[in-house]
Amino acid sequence: MTRKAELREFLRVRRARLRPEDVGIQITGQRRVPGLRREEIASLAGMSVDYYVRLEQGRDLTPSPSVLDALARALRLDDIEREHLYSLVRPAAPPTRARPDAGGSGADGPAPIRPGVRLLLDGIPTPAFVIGRRLDILATNRMARALLADFDARPVRYRNHARWIFLDPATRDLYVDWPVVARENVAILRRDAGRYPHDTELQALIGELSVASLEFRTWWAEHDVLARSYGTKRYRHPVVGPMTVHYEASALGDEDQQLYVYSVEPGTPSADTMALLGSWAATEDRDTSRDHADKTRSATASAPREQPQASATSSCSYRSRR
Repeated sequence: MTRKAELREFLRVRRARLRPEDVGIQITGQRRVPGLRREEIASLAGMSVDYYVRLEQGRDLTPSPSVLDALARALRLDDIEREHLYSLVRPAAPPTRARPDAGGSGADGPAPIRPGVRLLLDGIPTPAFVIGRRLDILATNRMARALLADFDARPVRYRNHARWIFLDPATRDLYVDWPVVARENVAILRRDAGRYPHDTELQALIGELSVASLEFRTWWAEHDVLARSYGTKRYRHPVVGPMTVHYEASALGDEDQQLYVYSVEPGTPSADTMALLGSWAATEDRDTSRDHADKTRSATASAPREQPQASATSSCSYRSRR
């Protein structure tokens, strides 16, 4: 979808969500359209109806920041939706060559994280991971792999949170509120699409999920946008049981890389479950290390041994000593 079409649909959906009573408009007679009419939004924003119609149709307009602010107030947009409106209106920046530390993954694998971030992840006793653009999973710690999935062991293509949520049936059992989590993923991808219209990997991901999932297509059409910040999630882990966690997302040096850290309320059943998860993860690590060591010893024992060959110099030395 072009940026003009994105803008048209975003304004249309947001206008349809507002009720006349939400903005102090008295209803008289039968209304044939849901939400507000175009002339009502234009009046609330202090612009002509013709100008708003042209804007909603995605024509080549360059509205000033003051016009966009007035439109955002009329549509009751929050800060993230307002930012998204600006992204859709301003000219798209030309594609640039990806930086080595770009916050996503590419054909050569996941974007690297700084060594200090890796040390930080490994030192956090609760689940923690780094997510990049397109919801690519860039790094995880042991507890995150135990709670969610071992993304590090998966092919690069499948180290993506949205792809995991919509294409892995196990996530519907793992997340108690799966529809909420799934819709959040869609809204984050929608925001990324507005910010990075030239990201071909992002467009391919959106296309893939649209074909594979009716739920994704339905929620994508709602044009919700969301920024990663904080919240609460409920899990139903297949080994240790139910757990409610709080998460905080913090931006790292690269604006597209976010560090997620999970925590639980002390003294709650979730704290007990988190401790049990840690014990189970440690056991799994020991078993994995033992299996690796066994395979290494087996491979070493079965490998043919080379017979040492004495050099001419060493043979002469041996004979001279005799």
